[in-house]
Amino acid sequence: MPFRRSLLVLAFTLGLGVFGPAASAASPPAGLEAGLDAILARGAPGVSVLVYRDGDLLYRMDRGRIAPDERLPVASASKWMAAALVMTVVDEGLLSLDEPIGRRLPDFQGPSGEITLRQLLSYTAGQGSLLGMSDLFQDSGITLAESAARIAGRPQADPPGAIFRYGGPSLQVAGALVEKATGQRWADLFEARIARPLGMTSTTWTHPLRPDLDPASVRNPNLQGGVYTTAADYGRFLGMVAGRGVLDGRRVLSKAAVAEMEMVQTAGKPIAYRPPGMSDIEAYDLGNWCEVAGTDGACVLASSPGAFGVYPWIDRRTGLYGLFFLRYQLPLVADPIREARALILSAAP
Repeated sequence: MPFRRSLLVLAFTLGLGVFGPAASAASPPAGLEAGLDAILARGAPGVSVLVYRDGDLLYRMDRGRIAPDERLPVASASKWMAAALVMTVVDEGLLSLDEPIGRRLPDFQGPSGEITLRQLLSYTAGQGSLLGMSDLFQDSGITLAESAARIAGRPQADPPGAIFRYGGPSLQVAGALVEKATGQRWADLFEARIARPLGMTSTTWTHPLRPDLDPASVRNPNLQGGVYTTAADYGRFLGMVAGRGVLDGRRVLSKAAVAEMEMVQTAGKPIAYRPPGMSDIEAYDLGNWCEVAGTDGACVLASSPGAFGVYPWIDRRTGLYGLFFLRYQLPLVADPIREARALILSAAP
């Protein structure tokens, strides 16, 4: 076994910090190791933290039982990726954020036909919350068009645009719009427009509760929670968003699309449901939470935590972005994750 690989294996076994190839660019702040240990103390078996700036990995630390190439379901961290793929179709002019969906999906009639893509991506479409679990209970073998038709048959919980309820089935409807507009399957479109350009080689769409499924057979991926990926792959995606649509000189999204994704959509709207672990966050953008907003409504600290603990974030004030990568219950680790992130941001050069 080569010396470097032996060192990595030893570090993994002992639960020591493992630094990525760009570790010389910056050193982790004092106290970060203790911050990660606080996450482990809550019961998480292992955690990785990766911190970047301008497309470069500044440092990485792996603590506890987690392999550097661990591939995990990221649950709601999928939403950021889903919104990004939708916005590539908006960039192309094939969809509009503010067109009523009934014009393209005739199953949506009456008030539900007036729902817009913007409302779907911001969970203000009036289609209920995560508590309904209607998309999670759907058959993965049906098409996204059939998924949307079943959602259209459900009663509206609220008038479109009136109230924020996190985690309803809205992204399945957005996915159906994307497939109809492009004539391509969601997974194929993601591979062509996001994964391949960004070099994401370990990312697939399926179902967060069905790891046994073959992604190739899934025609109705769960778009709010169905991504399985590695920390490095998710870091590549974040780098593109942090770079306002560009990573390594390659443009994936327009600057305007990223700006739309980071505008608060829930200002002035009642917050009827937030999931455990996010109860103190007041604003939502398009496919991501806004933890801190600027005076102009643009988000300056965006995130998309998942129920299984994966916690990606972008901080526009410092230029830093990164993620905590683990598999554990978010409500139990959200506070120490945010405390560790605050340490990272306060030490930003």
